Amino acid sequence: MFELFIARRYLKAQRKGVFTALTTLIGVAGVSIGVAALLTTLSVMNGFQADIRRKVVGAQSHLTVAAHMDADRKAKAEAALDARKDVVARAPFALGQAILTHEGRSSGVVVKGIEPAAEFKVNELEKAVTEGTWAGLDAKNVFDGKPVAGIVLGEELAKNLGAWIGDAVVVVSPQGLDSPMGLVPAMKRFKVVAVLKTGYYEYDASTAYCLLSEAAAFFKTPGGLTGYQARLSSLDAAEGEADALRVALGWDFVVRSFNDMNRTLYAALKLEKAMMFLILLLIILVASFNIASNLILLGTEKLRDIGILRAMGATPAMVRKIFLWEGLLIGGFGTLLGLGLGLLLCWVIHRYPIVELPPDIYYLSRVPVEVDPLEFLAVAASGFFLSLLATVFPAWRASRIDPIEAIHYG
Repeated sequence: MFELFIARRYLKAQRKGVFTALTTLIGVAGVSIGVAALLTTLSVMNGFQADIRRKVVGAQSHLTVAAHMDADRKAKAEAALDARKDVVARAPFALGQAILTHEGRSSGVVVKGIEPAAEFKVNELEKAVTEGTWAGLDAKNVFDGKPVAGIVLGEELAKNLGAWIGDAVVVVSPQGLDSPMGLVPAMKRFKVVAVLKTGYYEYDASTAYCLLSEAAAFFKTPGGLTGYQARLSSLDAAEGEADALRVALGWDFVVRSFNDMNRTLYAALKLEKAMMFLILLLIILVASFNIASNLILLGTEKLRDIGILRAMGATPAMVRKIFLWEGLLIGGFGTLLGLGLGLLLCWVIHRYPIVELPPDIYYLSRVPVEVDPLEFLAVAASGFFLSLLATVFPAWRASRIDPIEAIHYG
């Protein structure tokens, strides 16, 4: 192609002065740094999001089915879940909000009643215990010579209360009980049998676990359970399965997918990622201005050459294409170099502990990195597009040069 040949000759030719060559290098370096920064930042954010997603999935199920349970609704929910091929396991649960107290300290918590054998098939809680054992829930616990039920606390919750294995905690329900004196709070003593750490602070600081029968009796849960949790063959099928179950079960059931239960969290992460993309894209935009200035200087430097090309029959469209190719070669090389540099940085960050994180805050010791192929292509396309955009004005300006004046004054 004639235009590409001329553009390559212009790049390879000896430029007049150091300044024009320097602007070319600045243009390439600017695009490279911008693309590398954008790709690295997005990959690090992907790593953190994937880590959060993994920890939340470990503490939750893929979807839940809840209702004001009775015998008919139980049977209907179980039949609907068992009929779905993607549902590989289900587990009953009961939820209630309460106040947990220990030696003068108190904290609002969500008490979750579970059947351990079934629960461990729908999430990763079995592996989350750091002290004690889940078997303590089924054991006959004694405190001060009296039988008490067992309870498992999140690690942050246990620290906030100052409670540990073997200590007694009191669960206070705000619902209250009828008595001759009016409504009085329902209270029940539990013995801490285990402490767990899911790695997600919100759960570790606000959730306690006990047997399903204990929670249902304490909160007077209709039907003995709040609903069912389900694990799917693939997390990606959660939305489709939730929609299908809503149709099958009807309006009196609440079906929530994993995304529904964490919609606020993922919306915030998505917004943060989008804003970071736009902000870092400005680096590439600034670099594209360097490309534009470089091409304007090139047009001035090659004024006589352009005039000769026009006199030999080159059309304005051909001149525009020459400059478009010139900008694309500079921007394209910078983009490819930036992609390679970005991938190298991602590998270095993943491989070596350049940035060490405090484990007690982030539950991580290294910065997580995950490269998304679609985002890789989006970054590459952004670099090429902005480079092309930067050539529009210089190319249009060069195509309007009068060949006679160019030869005479060039």
